[in-house]
Amino acid sequence: MDRRNFLLSGAAAVGSPAAAFAAETEGIDRPIAKAFNATLRTSSLTRGGRHRTTFLEAGPPSGPTIILIHGWPEISLAWRHQLQSLSTLGFRVIAPDLRGCGQSTVYREQSAYTQREIVRDMIDLADELGIERAVWVGHDWGAAVAWNIASHHASRCHAVAALCVPYDTLERGVSRLSMMVNRELYPAAEFPAGQYEYAAFYQDHFADVLQVFDGHVEDLLKVILRRGDPSQAGKIFATAMVRKQGGWFGPGRPPPSVPLDAAILDEATLASYVEAYKRTGFFGINSFYMNDASNIAYANEAANGGVLAMPILFLSGLYDFVNDTDRTSLLEPMKAKCRKLTTRVLSCGHWMQNERPAEVNAALVSWIATSVQGAWPVAA
Repeated sequence: MDRRNFLLSGAAAVGSPAAAFAAETEGIDRPIAKAFNATLRTSSLTRGGRHRTTFLEAGPPSGPTIILIHGWPEISLAWRHQLQSLSTLGFRVIAPDLRGCGQSTVYREQSAYTQREIVRDMIDLADELGIERAVWVGHDWGAAVAWNIASHHASRCHAVAALCVPYDTLERGVSRLSMMVNRELYPAAEFPAGQYEYAAFYQDHFADVLQVFDGHVEDLLKVILRRGDPSQAGKIFATAMVRKQGGWFGPGRPPPSVPLDAAILDEATLASYVEAYKRTGFFGINSFYMNDASNIAYANEAANGGVLAMPILFLSGLYDFVNDTDRTSLLEPMKAKCRKLTTRVLSCGHWMQNERPAEVNAALVSWIATSVQGAWPVAA
């Protein structure tokens, strides 16, 4: 199928669940997967009883593999549009729930959510499924995971694509991000971490954040998961005010009630997100922000000085004002360390795989077809 027809296609190729997983999928919410014709499977990952990762899978098991890694505050369903469309082309497409999210194992120690552990989860998942190499695609914190897979496990990568978060930034913590803030917009004396003040607030007031988030899941998700707003360009973004005002919405205050932004989530998907986070809480996904020292040490162990030789695609959102690549130096470390880098700017906000699914899918497909040898489906 050519790329033009791919963009017009609405059907998804569906793989059958393996018999080996039948017992383990009991109790899994199958209607979530059926809503978009993907098969939900559970990987036990029983090596020493270490961890269980749940994941969505679509497409033929024999196809070249694309693994899609979600970010904060998402679950595997964040990739529903990509699961459907990419599988139609013959890719085997897998979207895991990261630890602490969805129906993967939840841990109650912040130290369980280091990049070292999360990357190991992903490599274990690939091993369990017999995947030697994949195209890894990450968004938000999932991008940091994909970057660490590239820098620590290059042999497992055909290529790596990242949405919104450039290489050599978030995986090194708030202090690293603060170095690349636009200080004309965010003076250091007033906004030490710039637009990343919200992350610094998590680190200072973790329990307070959880109390608000866990107590108001649906309203929080509807406030956070919204399309990019061009009118915010050049203005102080809301995330910069979190520490100054003592919380996302003020000290201990709940999120306001706002309408669902249907450009990002439909009602059914929102319901799945809400059910997932009411079950797990935000402890796990928020703990991603609580391990800067460990994550920096892990990043320092990267092979080849952190230089990446495989094909790399980076998609930025013009209206993503947290990961602002238009008015900051956020792209410079990635440009210095990626030898085969392709970049594209989309006219959207942070949740681009939902706000602009056709454009994201087209960018991924075009890049794989032209730049990633050995990762294109072969016609039967």
